[in-house]
Amino acid sequence: MDTNSGGAASGGAASGGEEFAVGCILSIKTTLGDEFDAQVIAFDRPSNILVLHILSDYFNFIVLFPPIIAQEGMKSVSGPRRNIRLLKANYIKEFVLLGQAEDPLDPMKCYVDLNTLQSREESAIRQAEMEAERIGVGVTPQAQSIFDALSKTLPVRWDKTVIVVMNEVRVGSPYLPESVVGGTPAANDRVRKVLELERKRLQGRGGS
Repeated sequence: MDTNSGGAASGGAASGGEEFAVGCILSIKTTLGDEFDAQVIAFDRPSNILVLHILSDYFNFIVLFPPIIAQEGMKSVSGPRRNIRLLKANYIKEFVLLGQAEDPLDPMKCYVDLNTLQSREESAIRQAEMEAERIGVGVTPQAQSIFDALSKTLPVRWDKTVIVVMNEVRVGSPYLPESVVGGTPAANDRVRKVLELERKRLQGRGGS
């Protein structure tokens, strides 16, 4: 193992170009008292900044000893998201070169979980569709405010400019208690009371 140590003022990185090659594994102590193992993702010599992937002990073992992992039959490893840190090399008090691994940014060996990405995309689309359905088309700001207020306590949706509550009660313009139609007497009465209360709240906030 190669060891390079020095104070922050000495700028240890300036004389450690080879040790800071992409992919190398370092055990680092900083002038701020931090101690950690990391893999070098990139080193920008003009700015003297290292881009480091902070390694856990388990991940460190996998990076340094891939043949052992392969012999155990582990084809893929899933773990926490990468912890990336940018560090001025001037702040490295000392470091130990633990080993050399492959380029962490090699596009031929980077793993992309397409199933997870597709699931996130579908979830985002569903969320966007739900949000879009909550926005009335061709309605006044007051009508939208009433819809938003009702949605806090009751299931609602738009049918053009009509607010449909609990899939049975309909509230049309001008969205007064007298505008409530349909549904069972109990459901109709409940919507009227909630609508009346919400209109009073909106009026109190200057909503009408």
